[in-house]
Amino acid sequence: MLESWLFYIIINKGEIMKGKTHVGIGTVTFMSIYDKIPGGFSYIGLIIVIIGSLLPDIDHPKSIINRYILPFKNKLAKIAVYICIAVVVLYFDYFYTNEPALKALALCLICIAISSHRNGLTHSLAGLGLFTLVCGYLGKKYNITGIEYYFMIGYGSHLLCDMITRRGVPLFYPLINKKYRLPWTYNANSKWGSAFEDLLIILGIIYIIYRFPGIF
Repeated sequence: MLESWLFYIIINKGEIMKGKTHVGIGTVTFMSIYDKIPGGFSYIGLIIVIIGSLLPDIDHPKSIINRYILPFKNKLAKIAVYICIAVVVLYFDYFYTNEPALKALALCLICIAISSHRNGLTHSLAGLGLFTLVCGYLGKKYNITGIEYYFMIGYGSHLLCDMITRRGVPLFYPLINKKYRLPWTYNANSKWGSAFEDLLIILGIIYIIYRFPGIF
């Protein structure tokens, strides 16, 4: 079942713990407010939240998403693959759709190709806006109610969580390159930081278990 798979991805530890922590926090956020957004709870919505919570790290060649996209986990492969996908999207849009959302998607793909981790579009409000525009197009095309809200919950929670790490995020990129972080931060690579993330995950699992019966 989906909930069992979700618990596994949250608690399983490994070299990509940070991505899994983002999934957990995005899911907890969704479970907290699903009854206040259009569309309410749905498994499709939950999947979109999970995708949104992972997507900002797509600028890293070894991120969870890129494990399934890139043939080689390095910067050159990331540049080549995402530029090629962007060209295909622009070709399809030019000859078949002429949709602003697909142009926005192509722009996002090009920015993913050329940016390094946490230094570009995907960790900014501009990235959130562009990807949400693409989600809105998909929601309208395939009649998925509330898809923009689901996506923003996952993506927004990722940005907020990265703002409590010492590296921060370029929130107003490309207008301002400065990285922003909250007053209280921690080192995600330290033992204390790992313990803090473990605590968040445990509390999140408890909350998800508490909230699940109210869905049905």
